[in-house]
Amino acid sequence: MLTIIQADLHHPRHAQDLIAQLNSYAQDPMGGGEGLSDFARQHLIAELQKRAQTVHAFLAYQDDIAAGFSICIEGFSTFACRPLLNIHDFAVHPDFRGQHIASQLMEFISRYAQERGFCKLTLEVLEGNHPAQALYRSQGFATYELDPAMGGALMMQKKLDR
Repeated sequence: MLTIIQADLHHPRHAQDLIAQLNSYAQDPMGGGEGLSDFARQHLIAELQKRAQTVHAFLAYQDDIAAGFSICIEGFSTFACRPLLNIHDFAVHPDFRGQHIASQLMEFISRYAQERGFCKLTLEVLEGNHPAQALYRSQGFATYELDPAMGGALMMQKKLDR
Protein backbone atom coordinates (compact mmCIF):
# COMPACT_ATOMS: atom_id res chain seq x y z
CA MET A 1 0.00 0.00 0.00
CA LEU A 2 1.30 3.45 -0.94
CA THR A 3 1.19 6.23 1.66
CA ILE A 4 2.33 9.78 0.94
CA ILE A 5 2.88 12.25 3.76
CA GLN A 6 4.24 15.69 4.40
CA ALA A 7 7.44 14.91 6.27
CA ASP A 8 7.93 16.22 9.79
CA LEU A 9 11.56 17.36 9.86
CA HIS A 10 11.58 16.91 13.66
CA HIS A 11 10.51 13.26 13.40
CA PRO A 12 13.67 11.07 13.49
CA ARG A 13 12.38 8.50 11.01
CA HIS A 14 11.21 11.11 8.54
CA ALA A 15 14.57 12.90 8.79
CA GLN A 16 16.50 9.65 8.32
CA ASP A 17 14.33 8.55 5.39
CA LEU A 18 14.59 11.95 3.72
CA ILE A 19 18.40 11.93 3.91
CA ALA A 20 18.56 8.32 2.65
CA GLN A 21 16.24 9.09 -0.28
CA LEU A 22 18.13 12.27 -1.19
CA ASN A 23 21.45 10.43 -1.01
CA SER A 24 20.13 7.70 -3.30
CA TYR A 25 18.94 10.37 -5.74
CA ALA A 26 22.32 12.14 -5.59
CA GLN A 27 24.04 8.85 -6.49
CA ASP A 28 21.81 8.40 -9.54
CA PRO A 29 23.15 9.79 -12.84
CA MET A 30 20.16 12.16 -12.93
CA GLY A 31 21.17 13.48 -9.51
CA GLY A 32 24.83 13.98 -10.38
CA GLY A 33 26.15 10.45 -9.77
CA GLU A 34 27.78 11.25 -6.45
CA GLY A 35 26.35 10.74 -2.96
CA LEU A 36 25.77 13.55 -0.52
CA SER A 37 28.81 14.94 1.24
CA ASP A 38 29.34 14.14 4.91
CA PHE A 39 28.61 17.80 5.61
CA ALA A 40 25.23 17.64 3.82
CA ARG A 41 24.24 14.39 5.52
CA GLN A 42 25.13 15.82 8.94
CA HIS A 43 23.61 19.29 8.56
CA LEU A 44 20.81 19.18 6.00
CA ILE A 45 17.92 18.43 8.34
CA ALA A 46 18.92 21.21 10.76
CA GLU A 47 19.26 23.66 7.88
CA LEU A 48 15.87 22.65 6.46
CA GLN A 49 14.34 23.02 9.95
CA LYS A 50 15.60 26.62 10.04
CA ARG A 51 13.60 27.20 6.86
CA ALA A 52 10.49 25.36 8.02
CA GLN A 53 8.20 28.22 6.98
CA THR A 54 9.24 27.91 3.33
CA VAL A 55 10.43 24.30 2.89
CA HIS A 56 7.93 21.51 2.33
CA ALA A 57 9.18 17.91 2.30
CA PHE A 58 7.20 14.85 1.26
CA LEU A 59 7.82 11.12 1.61
CA ALA A 60 6.20 8.22 -0.22
CA TYR A 61 6.13 4.89 1.60
CA GLN A 62 5.37 1.60 -0.13
CA ASP A 63 4.34 -0.94 2.51
CA ASP A 64 6.03 1.22 5.18
CA ILE A 65 9.34 1.40 3.26
CA ALA A 66 10.55 4.80 2.03
CA ALA A 67 10.17 4.67 -1.75
CA GLY A 68 10.31 8.30 -2.91
CA PHE A 69 10.53 11.89 -1.77
CA SER A 70 10.35 15.51 -2.73
CA ILE A 71 11.73 18.69 -1.20
CA CYS A 72 9.90 21.82 -2.30
CA ILE A 73 10.83 25.42 -1.61
CA GLU A 74 8.49 28.39 -1.68
CA GLY A 75 9.14 31.24 -4.02
CA PHE A 76 7.07 34.22 -5.07
CA SER A 77 5.61 35.18 -8.42
CA THR A 78 5.83 38.94 -8.76
CA PHE A 79 3.60 38.88 -11.85
CA ALA A 80 0.86 36.91 -10.05
CA CYS A 81 1.63 38.51 -6.65
CA ARG A 82 1.22 35.07 -5.06
CA PRO A 83 3.51 32.37 -3.70
CA LEU A 84 4.74 29.57 -5.95
CA LEU A 85 6.15 26.20 -4.98
CA ASN A 86 9.38 25.01 -6.59
CA ILE A 87 9.87 21.26 -6.65
CA HIS A 88 13.57 21.39 -5.92
CA ASP A 89 14.21 17.64 -5.46
CA PHE A 90 11.95 14.84 -6.65
CA ALA A 91 12.82 11.17 -7.05
CA VAL A 92 11.64 7.62 -6.58
CA HIS A 93 14.15 5.08 -5.30
CA PRO A 94 15.34 2.76 -8.11
CA ASP A 95 13.88 -0.28 -6.32
CA PHE A 96 10.39 1.23 -6.62
CA ARG A 97 10.39 2.75 -10.10
CA GLY A 98 7.73 1.66 -12.57
CA GLN A 99 5.03 1.43 -9.88
CA HIS A 100 3.41 4.85 -10.57
CA ILE A 101 4.73 6.24 -7.28
CA ALA A 102 6.12 9.34 -8.99
CA SER A 103 2.78 10.27 -10.53
CA GLN A 104 0.96 9.80 -7.24
CA LEU A 105 3.59 11.83 -5.38
CA MET A 106 3.31 14.61 -7.95
CA GLU A 107 -0.48 14.59 -7.68
CA PHE A 108 -0.17 14.83 -3.89
CA ILE A 109 2.16 17.84 -4.17
CA SER A 110 -0.16 19.48 -6.71
CA ARG A 111 -3.17 19.13 -4.42
CA TYR A 112 -1.13 20.34 -1.44
CA ALA A 113 -0.01 23.46 -3.34
CA GLN A 114 -3.46 24.21 -4.72
CA GLU A 115 -5.11 23.86 -1.29
CA ARG A 116 -2.61 26.37 0.14
CA GLY A 117 -3.06 28.99 -2.56
CA PHE A 118 0.18 28.64 -4.50
CA CYS A 119 -0.22 30.06 -8.00
CA LYS A 120 1.99 27.49 -9.72
CA LEU A 121 4.50 24.69 -9.38
CA THR A 122 7.95 25.01 -10.92
CA LEU A 123 10.77 22.55 -11.39
CA GLU A 124 13.88 21.91 -13.42
CA VAL A 125 14.70 18.74 -15.30
CA LEU A 126 17.76 17.62 -17.22
CA GLU A 127 17.41 17.60 -21.01
CA GLY A 128 18.39 13.94 -21.11
CA ASN A 129 15.96 12.81 -18.39
CA HIS A 130 13.21 11.76 -20.77
CA PRO A 131 11.25 9.59 -18.28
CA ALA A 132 10.97 12.55 -15.86
CA GLN A 133 9.99 14.91 -18.68
CA ALA A 134 7.24 12.51 -19.75
CA LEU A 135 5.95 12.32 -16.17
CA TYR A 136 5.96 16.09 -15.77
CA ARG A 137 4.18 16.65 -19.08
CA SER A 138 1.56 14.05 -18.13
CA GLN A 139 1.00 16.07 -14.94
CA GLY A 140 0.42 19.31 -16.86
CA PHE A 141 3.92 20.85 -16.77
CA ALA A 142 5.22 22.68 -19.83
CA THR A 143 8.33 24.65 -20.67
CA TYR A 144 8.20 28.25 -19.51
CA GLU A 145 7.86 31.06 -22.00
CA LEU A 146 6.22 34.47 -21.91
CA ASP A 147 6.25 35.05 -25.67
CA PRO A 148 6.76 32.17 -28.13
CA ALA A 149 8.81 34.49 -30.35
CA MET A 150 11.34 34.83 -27.51
CA GLY A 151 11.55 31.09 -26.83
CA GLY A 152 11.61 29.16 -23.61
CA ALA A 153 13.42 30.10 -20.43
CA LEU A 154 16.77 28.49 -19.64
CA MET A 155 17.78 27.34 -16.17
CA MET A 156 21.19 28.82 -15.37
CA GLN A 157 23.44 28.88 -12.31
CA LYS A 158 26.47 30.65 -10.98
CA LYS A 159 28.29 28.89 -8.16
CA LEU A 160 29.64 31.13 -5.46
CA ASP A 161 32.71 30.50 -3.34
CA ARG A 162 32.24 30.41 0.38
